[in-house]
Amino acid sequence: MDERLNEEKRKTVLTTADLAGRQEQRQVRVPVTAEEEGQPADASAAPLLSPNETSDLRARWDGIQAGFVDEPRRAVEEADNLVAEAMKRLAETFADERAKLETQWDRGGDVSTEDLRLALRRYRSFFNRLLSI
Repeated sequence: MDERLNEEKRKTVLTTADLAGRQEQRQVRVPVTAEEEGQPADASAAPLLSPNETSDLRARWDGIQAGFVDEPRRAVEEADNLVAEAMKRLAETFADERAKLETQWDRGGDVSTEDLRLALRRYRSFFNRLLSI
């Protein structure tokens, strides 16, 4: 029984659509060479969120941090909620980009290698940023 559960876990691939809570899930892995995985984050990478979203999240963080003195427990709960919201928004951003590529694939259209390369660079940049924290 345990062996069967382990096998099912290995077959399941988590996607950004899963994290974003999307129903349309396709489990596809794009192979990445070891070379690409080891490269540093691209300093010229596009921002992960829009300037307005970033500004809003920072302002909300500042409010949470300022509230810590009066209500530390509430501040920590709000910080957790804000971080969860930011992570969900990031997952939605990547899921949207993936959905655009999949729409082209589903219509039988060819996605250019350049579009795929840019998508992979964005994933790599984000991944490397996560690991450098």
